[in-house]
Amino acid sequence: MTALAVPVPTPAAVRTVLAVPTMHCAGCMAKIERGLGAVPGVASARVNLTARHVTVTHSGAVSVPDLVAALALIGFEAQARLDSAEPVSAVRPLLAPLAVAGFACMNVMLLSVSVWSGADGSTRVLFHWLSAVIGVPAIVYAGRPFFGSAWGALRRGTTNMDVPISIGVTLATALSLYETVTGGQEAWFDGTLMLLLFLLAGRVLDAMMRDRARAGVDALLRQAPGGALVVADDGTAQWRKTADLAPGMVMRVASGERLAADGMIVHGTSRFDQSLITGESVAIAAQTGDAVLAGTLNCDTPVDVRITASGADTSLAEIARLMASAGQSRSRYVRIADRASRLYAPAVHGLAAISFLGWLIAGAGVYHALVIAIAVLIITCPCALGLAVPVAQVVAAGALAKRGVLVKDGSALERMAGVDHALIDKTGTLTLGRPVPDAVMLATLDPQSAAIALALASHSRHPLSLALVRALAARGVRAADLTDVTETPGRGVAGHCGSRDVALGRPAAAEGMATALTIPGQPVRLIRFADGLRPDWAQALAQMRKLGVTCAILSGDNSAAVAEIARVTGLEARAQVSPAGKQAAITALQKTGAHVVMAGDGLNDGPALAAADASLAPGSASDVGRQAADMVFTGESLLALPRVIAVSRATMRVVRQNFALAIGYNVLAVPLAMAGLVTPLVAAVAMSTSSLLVIGNSLRLAGAARIGRAES
Repeated sequence: MTALAVPVPTPAAVRTVLAVPTMHCAGCMAKIERGLGAVPGVASARVNLTARHVTVTHSGAVSVPDLVAALALIGFEAQARLDSAEPVSAVRPLLAPLAVAGFACMNVMLLSVSVWSGADGSTRVLFHWLSAVIGVPAIVYAGRPFFGSAWGALRRGTTNMDVPISIGVTLATALSLYETVTGGQEAWFDGTLMLLLFLLAGRVLDAMMRDRARAGVDALLRQAPGGALVVADDGTAQWRKTADLAPGMVMRVASGERLAADGMIVHGTSRFDQSLITGESVAIAAQTGDAVLAGTLNCDTPVDVRITASGADTSLAEIARLMASAGQSRSRYVRIADRASRLYAPAVHGLAAISFLGWLIAGAGVYHALVIAIAVLIITCPCALGLAVPVAQVVAAGALAKRGVLVKDGSALERMAGVDHALIDKTGTLTLGRPVPDAVMLATLDPQSAAIALALASHSRHPLSLALVRALAARGVRAADLTDVTETPGRGVAGHCGSRDVALGRPAAAEGMATALTIPGQPVRLIRFADGLRPDWAQALAQMRKLGVTCAILSGDNSAAVAEIARVTGLEARAQVSPAGKQAAITALQKTGAHVVMAGDGLNDGPALAAADASLAPGSASDVGRQAADMVFTGESLLALPRVIAVSRATMRVVRQNFALAIGYNVLAVPLAMAGLVTPLVAAVAMSTSSLLVIGNSLRLAGAARIGRAES
């Protein structure tokens, strides 16, 4: 098997992705990153718990087998991940053990009810033996995920969270068998099975949530077709698989077909449904020279498209990578959970030993002391603590993805939650970054004039002509029939409409962006353009004020353009700011104690996006802008900015609640177990319930519509 290894910017550095299917918690993440980080030649290791893979940046001297061996030494099996490999479900391997544990638990509990109800003598002994016959094989089978993980760790001289769980399950089963063989009064097959049932249920719920979050990436990638019909220079056409497509090829896209690659239309005019990429439901008109994206749907007529990016370089693949990277980051809360998880095994073993020895010293028998030690081992499982942060982050990232916001860095949710100042770039961020014709002026055009204007504009690639085409097409205008259409660079487009000479071009004298429509017998119509503000900008700024966030414009554009936008929006503004100036402005605010979010899209925003506490970029941003930003929003609405802040704050509230639940549970449960007031059955129920509470509390974040309005 070959590795998924691609060059990275640092010379002689390689990035390798390894699948690690056996990791399941924050403790595993920390152990893997520490273990790989200790390998000479490894620059960094970043775990994605959702996808269960680790991305390793290393020198060329480090081979894939070296990395796999390093993971094996700390108890994790790994293999190189291929792009073509089908994603492995984390749920499927757990379903059979869960079903076995559930079936056996129900039957053993029925037998236990009779014992609890007063069955004695030979009847009690019979029911204990029946429970053993059902329970022991079920415990061995259902406990495999924990036993295998624990044995792998112990075999290499390390521990993990599954070690004390396995010890507790093994001791409880052995003690129950001893009670059965000797005709004792109690056996805990029911409690042991219930422990495994709840542990497996918690892991299945966690795995389902992670599979659901990853499913968004898989579904997105599946929207691109498996190939395209490629047209050769001699006119012949041949079907090529997506992997065989390359820039420069011309693919013919039929009506109703999705694009297999990014490209530029070289022949034809059609409308394209871009809802997959931008979230916009209205199909966008495109013609010769327009860029079109992989995954978008050709709605009207066939077009020929020259490929500009294919495979992993398409916009669709980039969006999928952004979504997949959401689970890789490490926040302050995750680091706290990691440290707690590392201390867990020695602490639990110590508490169990203290309980055992303490009760022996107090005069209890070995049997009674051992039961209490088993209850301590079971009740102190830190699964809830390990799940407190990653579950909340992944659920929130998935909810935001459904609303068109892609979270690249999970820790950005923590940083975004604390922002109180927002600096917004003008062109392309606060505005759409493209000219928009004045709606009032368009409304004054009679139907025939509008049809002529559309026909003339459709023959030009000038930005103002393209904007006019989009605006008129959106109004339902149909182009007039023209003949002898010609375009003169710098002057405009002219043609014949019947016997009349018509033209659309540069006005004789006009400030700013404008074009003039000339039709004989009518006055010259001047159509002005402006860089239109994003939809919902007023509502977005109002929500930002309600969130307690102070907004301002920080732009490199000229003073006049910025002043006009500032007048309309009512925001304070700074114009003609250099990239270094933007970074300095953010640093100055941070020195006053402010927490700043930067929203920008251009190359000149890169340093500012990196310097801010948190950052956001539109999907139309430059490559530098998208890479530097913590989050990317794909639609046109500016409501994405207050939404991510509201969701981030809701996420941090849930994280704090999760920590309170996990810590509070242990504060209450451990003393009770050490005092001998908790049986192994009660310990199993209590521990498993704490994990389910954390997962259930985090799943409250899944309501994207609700949390989008959480603090608006």
